Amino acid sequence: MDAYTLPAATHIAHAHLRVADLERALAFYRDLLGLRMITVGGASAALSATGALPPLIVLEAHPGARPRPPRTTGLFHVAIRLPDRVALARTLRRLLEREWPLHGAADHGVSEALYLSDPDGNGLELYTDRPREAWPWQAGQVAMVSEPLDVRALLGLAHEAAEAIDPRADIGHMHLQVSDLARAEAFYCGLLGFEVTQRTYPGALFVAAGGYHHHLGLNIWAGRGAPSPPPDAAGLVAFGVRLPDVETWAALLARLEGAGTAFDAQSDGDDPRRALLRDPDGTSVVLLSD
Repeated sequence: MDAYTLPAATHIAHAHLRVADLERALAFYRDLLGLRMITVGGASAALSATGALPPLIVLEAHPGARPRPPRTTGLFHVAIRLPDRVALARTLRRLLEREWPLHGAADHGVSEALYLSDPDGNGLELYTDRPREAWPWQAGQVAMVSEPLDVRALLGLAHEAAEAIDPRADIGHMHLQVSDLARAEAFYCGLLGFEVTQRTYPGALFVAAGGYHHHLGLNIWAGRGAPSPPPDAAGLVAFGVRLPDVETWAALLARLEGAGTAFDAQSDGDDPRRALLRDPDGTSVVLLSD
């Protein structure tokens, strides 16, 4: 198949998560993180940073859903990107004041990040990028690292907690656990058109569009050949990749059809330009068009 790369304006649109209890999940995403409601009804809810469409987080309740077994494929974390260090610091202060546990914090060279989980064990990263011109590159790859984050210095930027998440927040990237890196690269890069930005990190691969440090992280830290999670487990239902225009969207669908890749083109009246397909581990990817 001919080489193909996605346009630079491609970005992650949303994450659709399965949870055991909708009210418990809303207490986290709405009341703690400060995302704003768009819609809620029945067993689902949609939230964004502004309270308007499009959503960043879609919650789908399955009563009795159990945490995803650790050594399975699926979601490693959803990464919510804050626009600057002050916004990240104010969100951190909000979490600390409400005594929500953090799993870690790291300076990745390209970004500063905090790690936590929602009540169902779905992993989250809250981060802000450093200026693109300051990102370290080596031999054509972005030289991301995992160094300790100076949390005290970060907190010093915010004397009060955020009242809600910054309305400029978005989904910066998704990080997935996969069973085979080469197979995942063939799908996300060879087929969909992302480009590898770092392949030297142990057990992981990072890919992006337009020279971003990564729109997708892919790792085999659950083990090579890890199985898919059981269908009744909490976790990732799907994530969206938004393409910059309908022509790019249609061309990518034609590429998928030419490769014999199954997909389901859908129309819901609000955004008819969407197509659903599955990666080699069964993770659902929704292709959307502006």
